[in-house]
Amino acid sequence: MLVRKIYVASSWRNEFYPEVVEKLREAGHDVYDFRNPPSGDPGFKWANVSADYMAWSPAQYRDMLQHPMAERQFHNDIEAMEDCDTCVLVLPCGRSAHTEAGWFAGKGKRTIAYIPERQEPELMYKLFDSVCCSIDELIETLK
Repeated sequence: MLVRKIYVASSWRNEFYPEVVEKLREAGHDVYDFRNPPSGDPGFKWANVSADYMAWSPAQYRDMLQHPMAERQFHNDIEAMEDCDTCVLVLPCGRSAHTEAGWFAGKGKRTIAYIPERQEPELMYKLFDSVCCSIDELIETLK
């Protein structure tokens, strides 16, 4: 079996994320979990930087990208992205996960969208290598 180094791109709010990480590991793959990075840092949330993060102006947001906690998690994530050969984008998710998946596709690394429930159709997923609709299909596609 081919063992892949997989970066799972998704959202903190995605209820499918933990199962995907678990099932990919059970299938023998090396999986990066942004919620529990190997550095031992807690997973990053903007609320840990500032409780009022949703009220930031665009300039405040730009400035907070330099916050030490944001810098540390960005380093964790980008290092994992560079190390991984495959990205699985688990929907539904937001802008950061889509940026990560786009980075993988742009680098020519295997990129798969996993859509476990109805979503608004997105034409540009044609950039990716595959679109999977079940966890079993995802596991099979990774072989």
